[in-house]
Amino acid sequence: MGLRKELPVVAVVAAGGSLGAAARYGAGLAWPTPDGAFPWTVFTVNASGCAVLGVLMVLLTETTTAPHPLLRPFLGTGFCGGFTTFSTYSLDTQRLLSAGDTARGLLYLGGTLVTALAAVWAGVTAARLLVSGRGRHA
Repeated sequence: MGLRKELPVVAVVAAGGSLGAAARYGAGLAWPTPDGAFPWTVFTVNASGCAVLGVLMVLLTETTTAPHPLLRPFLGTGFCGGFTTFSTYSLDTQRLLSAGDTARGLLYLGGTLVTALAAVWAGVTAARLLVSGRGRHA
């Protein structure tokens, strides 16, 4: 595909990413994490973003109605990608470990991974149940 055909995709990913990042920033303002504390805000943002992504991918790829071709890049790559944050998760883990809080750092490191995977699974499962309950599952 030529660059001209990709520009709408780039634009919707950027727009969705901006909205997702703004939502994450808003969550941090509404629920700030004190220095040295367990980073519950980023943990919750990442888990909820994974659940939403699981739901979206089922709704956008496993239903009989074809969505607009820009919806998946806008919501999935853009919004969910901007909302969730691997970099802050990594930095928070490093800060906890560097501060000598090994137990909490390792709990955050592993707990986030397990919770994120469980959240995607739960989102996919819930969406599939919803879709199949309506007779629309492909």
